[in-house]
Amino acid sequence: MKKRNKILIIVASILVVLLLIAYIGVGNYFYEYALDANDDKEFMDDNPHLEESIAVNADVAQTAELADAEFKEQHPSVDMSIISDDKLKLKLSADLYENDVNSSKWAIVVHGYTSKAANMTRYVRNFYEQGYNVLAPDLRGHGDSEGDYIGMGWHDRLDLLQWIGQVIEKDPDAEIVLFGVSMGAATVMMASGEELPSNVKVIVEDCGYSSVSKVFTYQLDDLFGLPEFPIINAASTVANFRAGYDLYEASAVKQVAKSKTPMLFIHGDADTFVPFEMLDEVYEAANVEKEKLVIADAGHADSEKVNPELYWSTVWGFVGNYIK
Repeated sequence: MKKRNKILIIVASILVVLLLIAYIGVGNYFYEYALDANDDKEFMDDNPHLEESIAVNADVAQTAELADAEFKEQHPSVDMSIISDDKLKLKLSADLYENDVNSSKWAIVVHGYTSKAANMTRYVRNFYEQGYNVLAPDLRGHGDSEGDYIGMGWHDRLDLLQWIGQVIEKDPDAEIVLFGVSMGAATVMMASGEELPSNVKVIVEDCGYSSVSKVFTYQLDDLFGLPEFPIINAASTVANFRAGYDLYEASAVKQVAKSKTPMLFIHGDADTFVPFEMLDEVYEAANVEKEKLVIADAGHADSEKVNPELYWSTVWGFVGNYIK
């Protein structure tokens, strides 16, 4: 009997070890798939959820692209950098566009997943043309910023506080709007729950996700047909070890619920990459002065392209309530 019990214990121990190895292996695979900044994100290529919306007017789009190109040529950016406050001490970079007009209006414009500041010209230009100085940071692991992991907005929210501090150091009278698209929108929403300086007057988020765990669960089902448990749990365990954050902790909803800053929420109703339904999750969580803009027939991050007139008139109308 004792011998049999010993065998059972050995077998059970081996099974536990094998399950643990499988758990970590699965978690590591999906961590690298989604969060390793040095790993090619092939699932973004030819992704049907990221195809340009059919509602985009080709002539309007071409005119805007020409204006963007002219802006980049006429208004080259100045490089700025900070060192992250955490133990990693990452060098983080940003593009600064100081306006020719003497103004204390500032916009911090934040890019999305696998993108960079240099790709945010459309939004930088529009703020600049309204008399704003614009700071466009590269998030961790993106563009010219250091980092071997993608923070999905969570650690980036704290980096954003440092960038806000840099703006205030340059201009103590700065009146700041935080603006972000996709992961950048999640970043500004996550930052909204922190103790922001009074200089931050208003926030605009465009197609941000409600939480990292929810958007990954959605993508996991869409791409692989796999369930949340135990995949996301395993990925979160590895993310904790390799990147220092918990996928379940990184919630825009929870942060927005703590916010004291007025917020405009924008989403295209044809968005199937960050599901349109997430708009109401973050909007309903906000206990501040708020407004919601839904752009018909716009896919992910295409709201500005589909209906630029409505998009910007709504942005200026809302932001104008807090920054004159």
